[in-house]
Amino acid sequence: MTDPIIALDAVRREFAAGDTTVVALDDLSLSIQPGEMVAIIGSSGSGKSTLLNILGCLDRPTSGAYRVAGKNVSELDADALAALRREHFGFIFQRYHLLGDLTAAENVEIPAIYAGMKARERRTRADRLLARLGVNERSGHRPNQLSGGQQQRVSIARALINGAEVILADEPTGALDRRSGDEVLRILAELHHEGRTIIIVTHDSDVAARAERIIELRDGKIVSDRRTGPTDTSGSPERSARASWDSGLSWSGALRRLREAAQMALVSMAAHRLRAFLTMLGIIIGIAAVSSVVALGNASQRKVLSDISSLGTNTIEVFPGKDFGDARAGKIKTLVLDDARALGRQSFIAGVTPTVSTSTTVRYRGTESNVLVNGVGESYFQVKGAKLAKGRLFDTDAVRNIERQVVIDDNTRKTFFADDQTAGIGRVIWLGKVPCRIVGVIAQQQGGFGSNQNLSVYLPYTTVQAQFTGDRALRSVLLRISDEISTTLAQDAVTTLLTQRHNTKDFVILNTDDIRRTITSTTQTLAFLVAAIAVISLVVGGIGVMNIMLVSVSERISEIGVRMAVGARRGDILQQFLVEATLISSIAGIAGILVAILLGAAINLAMPGFQVTYSSFSIGAAFLTSTGIGVAFGYFPARRAAFLDPVVALTRD
Repeated sequence: MTDPIIALDAVRREFAAGDTTVVALDDLSLSIQPGEMVAIIGSSGSGKSTLLNILGCLDRPTSGAYRVAGKNVSELDADALAALRREHFGFIFQRYHLLGDLTAAENVEIPAIYAGMKARERRTRADRLLARLGVNERSGHRPNQLSGGQQQRVSIARALINGAEVILADEPTGALDRRSGDEVLRILAELHHEGRTIIIVTHDSDVAARAERIIELRDGKIVSDRRTGPTDTSGSPERSARASWDSGLSWSGALRRLREAAQMALVSMAAHRLRAFLTMLGIIIGIAAVSSVVALGNASQRKVLSDISSLGTNTIEVFPGKDFGDARAGKIKTLVLDDARALGRQSFIAGVTPTVSTSTTVRYRGTESNVLVNGVGESYFQVKGAKLAKGRLFDTDAVRNIERQVVIDDNTRKTFFADDQTAGIGRVIWLGKVPCRIVGVIAQQQGGFGSNQNLSVYLPYTTVQAQFTGDRALRSVLLRISDEISTTLAQDAVTTLLTQRHNTKDFVILNTDDIRRTITSTTQTLAFLVAAIAVISLVVGGIGVMNIMLVSVSERISEIGVRMAVGARRGDILQQFLVEATLISSIAGIAGILVAILLGAAINLAMPGFQVTYSSFSIGAAFLTSTGIGVAFGYFPARRAAFLDPVVALTRD
């Protein structure tokens, strides 16, 4: 006599029920030979479903030994148990347990996917099985488009796809009409004649009568074990060509399983579009916010630096007074033209101009307004980075000859010559009581310090000193520092030189680079604060992913149980849900990046002088961030799914 394919020795299964313990199987011993067709009967609560779950490695006994083909099941880990379910057992359930998102053929293929069978081979095998069972014309239909009998045939094909040696049928006709039930029993009989071991759990005596051996349970014990006919072992079960399979442990097998997991995740996402979109929404908002904030922060810094540059790059300005706000600064007359000339001789100075200023009224014909009169040197406009809009600038001769040549700003042009094609060039205006001829107009400086609606005009400083202030003292000395020299070092050198000339420090220096650094630091701080808020929204989005995935796990517990029953490893379940979370977050990341780019384009159209750009680094970082969120926040729900108890998951509605 051959060794039994299934052997139970004093198997006991207990369940906790509040403060009491329920004994479902009471030291049950049983052996089943290869090729037997066995019916297990008993009233409700007799333990027959518990026995079937233990036989199929969905549940473990509390005590006792269970061996499959000589292997002690208690010594096997979760993946080894999954291999038994995948390669040796085929499950046929009363409720069919087909996955609603998949077609009939795709449901049949699930065990073969976990076994590593190649796509073409498993599809061929699935089609052949469905044709044999008479439902090949419905292979592309989903379970809700099939009758009960058709669904059960699909379930049988799924049980056979990996060439199972043992078929475990739990009330296979319980949900079918008599005609469909008889057809299912006929199919089981054919499988038995091929040499498969068939174990049927049923409460129907007519169904049990089809078996060669009937085992009756009561209160977890075998009360009857009788044979109704000889065991037919003339056939041998059809086995698939496992040599062409991949165990899944190789690189190719791992990649194939990953690809299948991605495809199943996409199917699930397509079947639950609203849930997937709501899951993505938090990530889309977070990625768009972070990307936009970073781009806007960079654009703001570029704009600020551009505006500072329009005031003059690398400039420092020396004023009289011991500090800014010195009330006695107006009485200090020690800052003079010779200081400017001495500074101009220094190697690190690229340009120098003395400045004086006063205010007066400007009149042209019947129009009059207040104006700021700036006395500057011929190099002032180059030091300041001012651009000529029309006409010309005064030169060294005009400064030396104390000429009444005036350059007006754009505000003055708009006030007096808005409709004049010449922009006032060549016209004579009165500054106080002094007539001056306009020689040029400078363009308006965008942004920057001191850019307002006040009127300003520029004359040679010698002219202002001689005909307006009558004072040789300077308002300030404006210096442009060579590009290769640090403005901080230049400031120290200027301080040293002027202190030596004045024998005291009676001046204060305004360093535009300090302002640039301060503003840059401020914009960076503001950008960081807003980015932190955006990151918080990303974290909230990630928590949303986790919550939705937890809900998804709860909704799909029965599906997880089916996948485990047909041979999915814990790693397969973990991978599927983790891939789904990662796909959702990655797609959301791409959508968030596109939203940010569209937002940047809209800002660029609305504000031509403010250009928002996105670097490939920031886009890549945003995408990796969204993907990382999927992995990080999807891991816990995926792990929870992977570690569900198969029998609990399978019986959960």
